[in-house]
Amino acid sequence: MHPYLLFSFLFFLRIKICLADSDNIQDVCPTDMEAKETIFINGYPCKSPSNISASDFKTTQVNHPGDTDNFFRSSMNIVTAADFPGLNTLGLSVSRIDLDVDGLILLHSHPRASEVLFVFKGVITAGFLDTQNQLFQRNLQEGDVFVFPQGLLHFCLNAGYEPAVTFSVFNSQNPGLVSIAGAMFEPEEHDIKKMIKRITSLSASKTDRGGDVTQDTIPDFNSEL
Repeated sequence: MHPYLLFSFLFFLRIKICLADSDNIQDVCPTDMEAKETIFINGYPCKSPSNISASDFKTTQVNHPGDTDNFFRSSMNIVTAADFPGLNTLGLSVSRIDLDVDGLILLHSHPRASEVLFVFKGVITAGFLDTQNQLFQRNLQEGDVFVFPQGLLHFCLNAGYEPAVTFSVFNSQNPGLVSIAGAMFEPEEHDIKKMIKRITSLSASKTDRGGDVTQDTIPDFNSEL
């Protein structure tokens, strides 16, 4: 083989290895939560084979609903190898999303993983944007599955009349999360509370008067914030 071709092959092979989770080179390698890292590695230290047990491969962290008592009426819990030892070196992680009525998960991306989303309960609208700004969106029923490609902005919202629950699997043990909308527009917690208070006050006054909301009855949020 020509030296240049051999060099090119090894170079691109190295790039491929660097851009993906490393393949497992042994049967199992649960995260050792108590190990002290003396060097920085791309992953987590493994337990001694003599200390591995079946409990390393079970988690209850997605058993219970998340807290949706917030501005977006939603909760997202991503469980990685840092919390679920059995995932270490397998290139997998899982998550649970809870959406109250009108709940929303803002646009975000996972730079190191694609996501397979399964609708466990309720009706949701899910979609993603590609690099050409083209929207791919679908309404999903219980039992439906939707895929978010790696690194692309995506979202989901509750499109039904009852709380919704989804579960996801990622093809990385640490998919990462970049919330573009949250980083740019998320208000401070005390601002959110003031906005909710004003909206509640507006709804109550409208009900008392039995009238419609007009420009004159809309509160000035900026004056409160």
